[in-house]
Amino acid sequence: MTDLIRKSAAEMAAGLAAGEFSARELTDAHLERIEAVDSDLNAFITVTADDARATADAVDSARAAGKQLAPLAGVPVAVKDIAVTRGVQTTAGSTMLEGWVPPYDATLVTHLKQARLPILGKTNMDEFAMGSSTETSAYGITRNPWNLDRIPGGSGGGSSAAVAGFEAPLAIGTDTGGSIRQPASVTGTVGVKPTYGSVSRYGLIAMASSLDQAGPCTRTVEDAALLHDVIGGYDPKDSTSIRDGFGDFVAAARSKDVKGLRVGVIEQLEHDDFDPLVRARFEESLALLEEAGAEIVRVSCPNFEYALGAYYLIMPSEASSNLAKFDGMRFGLRVIPEDNPTAERVMAATRGEGFGAEVKRRILLGTYALSSGYYDAYYGSAQKVRTLVQRDFAAAYEKVDVLASPTAPTVAFPLGQKVDNPMTMYLNDIATIPANLAGVPGMSLPSGLAEDGLPAGIQFLAPALGDDRLYRVGGALEALLEHKWGGPILAQAPALEGGAR
Repeated sequence: MTDLIRKSAAEMAAGLAAGEFSARELTDAHLERIEAVDSDLNAFITVTADDARATADAVDSARAAGKQLAPLAGVPVAVKDIAVTRGVQTTAGSTMLEGWVPPYDATLVTHLKQARLPILGKTNMDEFAMGSSTETSAYGITRNPWNLDRIPGGSGGGSSAAVAGFEAPLAIGTDTGGSIRQPASVTGTVGVKPTYGSVSRYGLIAMASSLDQAGPCTRTVEDAALLHDVIGGYDPKDSTSIRDGFGDFVAAARSKDVKGLRVGVIEQLEHDDFDPLVRARFEESLALLEEAGAEIVRVSCPNFEYALGAYYLIMPSEASSNLAKFDGMRFGLRVIPEDNPTAERVMAATRGEGFGAEVKRRILLGTYALSSGYYDAYYGSAQKVRTLVQRDFAAAYEKVDVLASPTAPTVAFPLGQKVDNPMTMYLNDIATIPANLAGVPGMSLPSGLAEDGLPAGIQFLAPALGDDRLYRVGGALEALLEHKWGGPILAQAPALEGGAR
């Protein structure tokens, strides 16, 4: 494996600026890596090699002409296949959208292009972002670079696997109930869910509009801050976009200072459902922060107990509404029955063939929760719980600056273990869901190795618009842990060269 692709995105940017290598060389190195290992990982649905090389060549020409460039210009990126890309197939991991080529770009893709990041391709994902393992994709399962028999998390397992497998230094994910943070936890990478509304959702294929949020997937906290700066900001095309100012994410990530920072440990997320070794790595991380001057405080968020149940009423309800447009008439696949092709039969045939089992399950659950006679009992009650969760956060942030918990209850579990058992699959999001219900930002970064030598993650949550706090504590802990380990955790991952583990 070339040393070039093992650099952080910040190191790549510095090398490009110093003329140590060209954007074309850097892009080609990653495309060669994809060619070598993606048949095993299946992190990409579509690879856009020609477009990536064209962008890289343009960056090299602009730099040679002395033009001012964005900090990450020439550093390659991968994009989850839920963000629409002009002229490039966008599938959302579903047969329903196979072959669809959008006529426009999502706002975050526009930002990436304006900053001149070569886009390597579109990453694999659970169908319409419904899953926690990237096993429900119509384009095959994605595998974890640490162990090809394990899941890479979901729904954005393609982005996390691409970053952990050194196929891309940066990637875009989306987080509806943990789909950036949970994949980061099980692949030893960094994932950030920004404050709701701070990164435009325009051009993202919606699952649950009040919960979905795009964000960065990277190998370091500093890289996440750099990518966050590129994709964030107000967008008039998104009615939920916010105008409020944000902190300096990159400076926060580089500060490495947690003296006086109050870190709250959520009592409701310390229960026995979490693997003992995952909890041990979490406690070790807290001890390092305390030694560095942070104050560790136990806090209670009593309504977090009900967050999982509320989420799995609100999310399917919104998903059933958002996916209603895929009916064989307006968007996506159209299946025409041979006998008596009425509108109703076309719709039934199209949705029956176009949607997978998990999508159908959530549509049925959401439609039931919204139906006459059940709306108040289910959807309405879930929204009340959502308010209580938001109040728990508000009360906690009066006592502490950030909250902490393990990101996921376990390390990456074996492929096939939970895909046919929805309840056990849903429990993977127990620690990440509250942040989506409240719209607050969250970050996951590696906390160490746990069961079977696989990575575990620690999660930090901050108040809305307090994303810079995440980068401050995350950057400090990352430095402390790397000093303890003698280098980045991914340096401890098994080599993956053309299928070798």
